Amino acid sequence: MTDTPSVIDHMDYATLTQNALRGVIREALIKASHPHGLPGDHHFYVTFLTRAEGVTIPDDLLKRYPRDITIVLQHQYRELKVDGDRISVTLSFGGVPKVLRFPLSAITRFYDPSVQFILEFDVEEPLEANDDEGLIAEPAAATDEGKPADPDTPPPDTGPKVVSLDQFRKK
Repeated sequence: MTDTPSVIDHMDYATLTQNALRGVIREALIKASHPHGLPGDHHFYVTFLTRAEGVTIPDDLLKRYPRDITIVLQHQYRELKVDGDRISVTLSFGGVPKVLRFPLSAITRFYDPSVQFILEFDVEEPLEANDDEGLIAEPAAATDEGKPADPDTPPPDTGPKVVSLDQFRKK
């Protein structure tokens, strides 16, 4: 039996690929930030970790969504700004406008159901996400009106095109 030398990826292609795919999200959000908004039927479901480094959300939302939150960018978002790798948007929750700021690196899922396009990322969760005696509430989607989505309602479209980073990782 011969020993096969272990191959070391000095280029870190998994990280390069993840950064490139986050660039797709960045460009889509830049298009959505233009004054005329999203073209056609495009709209985005963006899920991000609420306790990731660089995330700033109001305390009441952090209590409601201690792990992650899904926001919908469709009709009623305001002041969407993309600055480098940071996103800022104002959404209404219960009729009250709230500013959410998060880096692209906190995004775990990006979905545009109008074209069934989805990107998912494995993001390491900060330890603080498990503060509540190890109990983490199931993530509830917040609509662009700020109302939680019905957890029993399936997503509007089926069969999204999934781009998984697993195919680029060493096994």
